[in-house]
Order: sequence, then structure tokens, then C-alpha cells
Amino acid sequence: MEETQRLWNNKEGILQCFIMMFIWKAVSAQIHYSIPEEMQKGSFVGNIAKDLGMDGKHLSEHGLRIASRIGTGQYFTLNVISGHLQISERIDREEICGRAEDCILNFQVIIESKLEIYGVEVEIVDINDNAPLFPSGKQKLKISESSMIGSKFPLPEAQDPDLGINSIQSYQLMGSSHFSLDVQTRETGARHVKLVLEKSLDREQQPFHDLILTATDGGDPVRSGTTQIQIIVLDANDNAPAFVQPVYKVNVEENIPKGSTVATIRATDVDEGINGEIKYSFKKITEKDSKIFLLNSTTGIIMLVGNLDYEETSLYDFEVNAEDGGGLSDWSQVVIVVMDLNDNAPELTINFLINAIPENSPVGTAITLLNVQDQDSGVNGEVTCSIPSKLPFQLKKSVGHFYSLVTYDNLDRERVTNYNVIITAADNGTPSLSTSAHISLQILDINDNPPVFAESSYMSYFLENNPRGASIFSLTANDPDWEENSRITYSIIEGHKKSILSSYLSINSETGVIYALNSFDYEEFREISFLVQAQDGGSPPLNSSVSVTLFILDQNDNAPEILYPSIPTDGSTGVELAPHSSEPGYLVTKVVAVDADSGQNGWLSYQLLKATEPGLFTIGLHTGEIRTARFFLDKDALKQSLVVLVKDNGQPPLSASVTVTVVLADSIPESLSDLSSISVPAEPQSDLTFYLVVAVAFVSCLFFAFLLVLLALRLCKWRNSQLCDSGSVNFTGVPVSQFVGIDGVRAFLRSYCHEVSLTSGSRKSQILFPIGSCTNTLTPQQACDQPDPLLITGDSAIIFEEAAISQVGM
Repeated sequence: MEETQRLWNNKEGILQCFIMMFIWKAVSAQIHYSIPEEMQKGSFVGNIAKDLGMDGKHLSEHGLRIASRIGTGQYFTLNVISGHLQISERIDREEICGRAEDCILNFQVIIESKLEIYGVEVEIVDINDNAPLFPSGKQKLKISESSMIGSKFPLPEAQDPDLGINSIQSYQLMGSSHFSLDVQTRETGARHVKLVLEKSLDREQQPFHDLILTATDGGDPVRSGTTQIQIIVLDANDNAPAFVQPVYKVNVEENIPKGSTVATIRATDVDEGINGEIKYSFKKITEKDSKIFLLNSTTGIIMLVGNLDYEETSLYDFEVNAEDGGGLSDWSQVVIVVMDLNDNAPELTINFLINAIPENSPVGTAITLLNVQDQDSGVNGEVTCSIPSKLPFQLKKSVGHFYSLVTYDNLDRERVTNYNVIITAADNGTPSLSTSAHISLQILDINDNPPVFAESSYMSYFLENNPRGASIFSLTANDPDWEENSRITYSIIEGHKKSILSSYLSINSETGVIYALNSFDYEEFREISFLVQAQDGGSPPLNSSVSVTLFILDQNDNAPEILYPSIPTDGSTGVELAPHSSEPGYLVTKVVAVDADSGQNGWLSYQLLKATEPGLFTIGLHTGEIRTARFFLDKDALKQSLVVLVKDNGQPPLSASVTVTVVLADSIPESLSDLSSISVPAEPQSDLTFYLVVAVAFVSCLFFAFLLVLLALRLCKWRNSQLCDSGSVNFTGVPVSQFVGIDGVRAFLRSYCHEVSLTSGSRKSQILFPIGSCTNTLTPQQACDQPDPLLITGDSAIIFEEAAISQVGM
């Protein structure tokens, strides 16, 4: 009962084994259901139990369930009480199947009690749950007022993810009598819509036409979507440009920088489109002035591209032209007055410059020597130089107008690789003018940082029996230095098993990938610890090391090893004894096995693969104990052969088997007599049985002859009163089960001590020793009932042993 309960508790594992060992029964016709999309959670799909012909009152006993699967199975659930298939979450046909014509979800249901699997397909029917949708925002379409009647223009189309009659069926246009729709249906069923011009357009009368386009599907209920379309009527060129001002006069300071806007001219044109696009250009200007000013042809901005100097020229006068796309134009005059100011900015001249310095340069190292000049005089010619704050540099004034830029603090390339220093020279005029110079300084690297690993120690796991050359682990170190100083070389420097490191491990010196040179065996060793050194390429080189521990994981690569009963080396068969009077549950023997693997790979289970009398013996699933399952019957064979399978719990499982021979006998002599009469089944191509029978017969005859000689000698010495007074002989302390070989009969006999009775007329050839004046013959059972057993020593024990041997021969 306990074994049955244990097996039932492990039905999940047993089910998986059956799946791997057998092909499940499949049903040719699948179960088909059809449901609309967007049904609520918990809605009824179909009665699975009824469709499979199952009794709805005992569904829990059949183990009916949905096979686990990532994908479609998540949309449905099975009610194990009612057997109904229900929806577990919202189903959107457009989301699952897109534009596919047929949308079918497939999954399987399992009946564990029958080990049967059935396919189920659920067809998702489209409903009109989506309305036609146009692109967002107001749509604009430009049409020239000179377009011909009947011209067609493409319109934005609506999208409807529904299919068939639920998709877009018609378009409708409202808002203007100048336009109509042309809807065309293609072979795929898609509808394309175009705008048709029905009446002539006049931009001066109506520059815009606002239309509403509606798309309608054929579902129930009908759904629709709308969008606004604005028709912009483009004008013909019937108006010339006109400047806003006939004369543009501006005052500018002489020191304004190049690129500054001097003036902005503007002309207008009531036409639209290309007829209203105005291009500006110089109409009348000197060559010198054209090099100082630049006119943007699109915006009308007059920009300074040269230098203004009040002392040289104080007034600039020229004409500009405005022309539209149709060739019509207008012109205007521009007058620019230059105002005298502090117009000379300081001038910076770099006389000496170092573009790169080492990061270990001492404080005060000179980087740049520069000269500052200002053509202005007085206060406007006084110049002050400066650099941004928070930089490790400073400006020192030297002789005259010379400045030097030197280091002010220690440099670190790993923090800042280069500096962009802006040196500004500003005068004291009103307003102040300034000039800037940009200096780019690169910091050169020195090898001042050792490689650093991401972690203080590393641990990793990999499976045993790895292929040679396989990558089992990788690690990297970082060096903030540059180029050769940051080029890292990896090596294994030490470990607790140096021989293993040299013959089993190798590391890529450039990438840090560790390879296995040989296959590892978990049963040989389970972990390897060593140090990995990372060394950079600097001069002198710097290095660091980290501890690495690799743990080897066990695989099921060892089959169970049976320790008892061990396989005899002399070719004999193991024998176990079981008395005829054994009760159910009697321990006959125990199969002992071990597995070199660990964890679940080393968990062993025992089972009987084959037995002479099925149901006569049982074996403990986890103990390996062979016990009787019922009382022995007269019809039971005296010799029982049991094939025991020992299997581990690995994936895939490994197993070993052993054959145990059980002889049904109440005593050793009886077992030997029965055993000698039993022919051992022989293999078709082996003569081992023949030789064993001949050997047993020969030994039995020899013992029988020797017994007759002993009896003759002992009858002559009948005067031994101590032996006669003992009445019977009883041996105790005999083990219930011994493992013997047929070829080792002598060892078998000497390892047992059973009671023996000897009489002269016994038809079982038993020897009975007389007791005093008692003339009755004692049976073996009566002898066993005597309370005080007689110990036989010396020659008497030899007589007894030979008597037992003689019985084997008979």
C-alpha cells in the first residue's frame, strides 16, 4: 500500500518517463470550436469533457488538463470540475493574426489516466470592433486655379484592421460642389479614392475650400471615420512685387563684427505660390561695396561680410531689386551711415605653442607664449588677457605686451585627456572690444595605473565531460591608461594543483578567455582555484591579480554499480534461500548498489524486470529489499530467478541489472538436494550448464562414497556413549540467507549449520543417533523442539558434515 501511494505521489515524474519511452496515442480528428473575438474573460468556449466522451462526474480522476505551451495556450483555461473550456484573457483577432484571412489558435489537451493527447483548434471570428481611421490632423491639398475640369487628385485613405464586410466599403465627400469623388476597387478588395475637379477655381473669389471626407465600413453596427481636407487654391501671376519703403536708411557702428545684420529690406506680392515668391538682389552697387555687404536673396537681410572703418568710408549708398517667380519686379534705395566708435579690437599673436605635454609635467611648465596688440590709443588701447577659471593653468605677464600660459596644478590624463583653453584679450574702451584665441592641449599618458578587475574574486560553474578546447570562463580587466600602457596580457600564475593547471587549463593572453585543454571529471575533483594576473604593456609594466574558482557540476555519466549480490568471477549463479513456511513480507535478500554521481544523478530506484513467478516477490523501490509477497504454494517452482533493475534519477537515466536466484527450501540439505536436481537455464550458445551438472554429480558421488566409509568406521565404534546420550543434534544461529555458487559446494556447506537426524532405516537417508534406552526415531521437527541442543565436537562434527554432504549427492 505504501509503495502504491508513493508511486501515485510521483505520477508527474512517471508521466514524463512514459512520454519519453512511448509514442502517445493521437486522435486523427481535432476538436474544433469557433468563437467571436473580444469575448469577456471566463466566457464559455466548448465542453471538452463531453466532446471527448468522458464522464463529467469523475473528471478529476482522469487528469484532464491543457498541455503547457508558450503562446496560444495562455488564452484559454480548463475547468476541471465541469470540463468546460473557457477564455482566460481578452482575445483581439487583429492583434494575434493581423490581416490573415483565417485566425486559428491550436493547443492540446491531455488525459493523464489514459495517456492520450488530443488536438484542439479554436477559430477566432472577426467582429466589427474597429472604425475606419484617417491620418491625424487636418489634411491640406494644393490645387492651381488654372487646373482643368476633370483633373483627379489623390486623397488620404482610411485604414480599418477588420476584414471582409467589416472593412471599409464606401467613401462620401461633403463641403463643396466644386469637387466629387472617384472610388476604385482593386482585385484585393482595397478601395482607393481620388478627388475630381467639377468646376473651375478662382483664387481671388475663394482661396480655400474646406471638405469633409467620410469612410464607412459594412459591419453591424456600421462604423465610420472622418477627416477634414482643406483645398488651397494656387494663384496665377497677375500682381508685381512692391517694396514697403522706397528708401531704407540705417546707422551702424564701425566696429560691428562680420556677419552682423546691417539692414532688412522687404517687398510684398499678393500672388501666391511661385508667383508670390520674391528674390532679392543688388541692382546698382560698386565692386568695393559688394565685397563688404551680402544680400540674402530670400530673406532680404543685408549682412556685413567686410570691415567698416569710419576713417575710410562713412556712407554707403546702393539699390536693391525684388522679382517674383513670374518675372515681375520692383526696386528700392538703401543708405548705410557708419558711426565712429572704438572699432579696433585687440590682436592676439601666438609666438610659441606646445600642443601636448606629459601628465607628470611639473607645475610651472610653459605651454604658450603670446603677444597682444591694440591699434587704438589711450584707454581703448589698454588690453587685459584672461582664461576661464577652474583650469590647471594661469597667464603670466612678461616683458611689454607678452603673456605666457603655464601649468598651475598637477595634470591627470585619466580625468581629462585634453584641454581647450580660450585666451581672451579685451580693451578698456566703451564698449569694450575683445579677441579670443583657442588653444588645444593634449595630455600625454604615462603608465601610472595598474589593470583593475571588475570583481575582487570570480566564481563560475560548468558541467563535467566538457569538450576539449571549450571556453569555460572569461574575465576582463580595465586599465584607464592609453594605448600600449593599457594593453593587457592575461596569464595563470598559480593554483593549488599546478599539474592540473598546466594540463587542463589555458588562458587567452589577449581576451582573458579560459579554455579547458582536457575533459573534467566531477568524480575526480570538483573545483579548481587559481590566480589570474593581468599585466599592462607599460614601461615598467604594472600588474594585478584576482582569485578564480571554477566549480565543476555533475552529469549523469556513471551507471549504478551493484555491490551485492556481486557478479561471481567463476561463472556461477548466486543463490538465496527462502523457507517454505515464509510469511508475506519475509526478507529474502537485499540488493545493494551505489552510484558514483551525486545529487539526483545518484538517487537509485529498484524494480523487478522479470520473475519466474510474477507476484511472488516484491522489491523496495528505494531500499532494494526483496521480500515475499504471499505464501508459497506447492505449485511454485523451487528455483525462482529474479532480474532486478537498478536505475538512477539522472537525465537520461542509467541503469544496471543483476539476476538473483532464490531456492525455496526449509533446510540446507533439502535445498542442496533440490538445487542439484534443478537444471540451470543455459544460453543457446553455451555449455556452462552441462559442465556444472557434471561437476555437481561427480562431487555428490564422491561424498556419498566417503560417507559410506565413515559410517562403516563409526558403527565399529558404537561405544561412544556421549554421542548416543545426546538424543539429537541441534544447530542454531544460522543466517537466513547466504550467497553461494554451485561450483563452490564445499564452501556452501561449511557456511551453514542445520540440524541433522540419522537413522538406519530412514527413506530420506537421515542418520539418527540412539538416545539411552529410547527406541523411538525422532523426526527433524521433533529434534528441533528439544530445549537443550547438543554440541558436537571433534570427530562427531565431521560425521555430521559428511552426512549432509552425502544427502546432497543422493
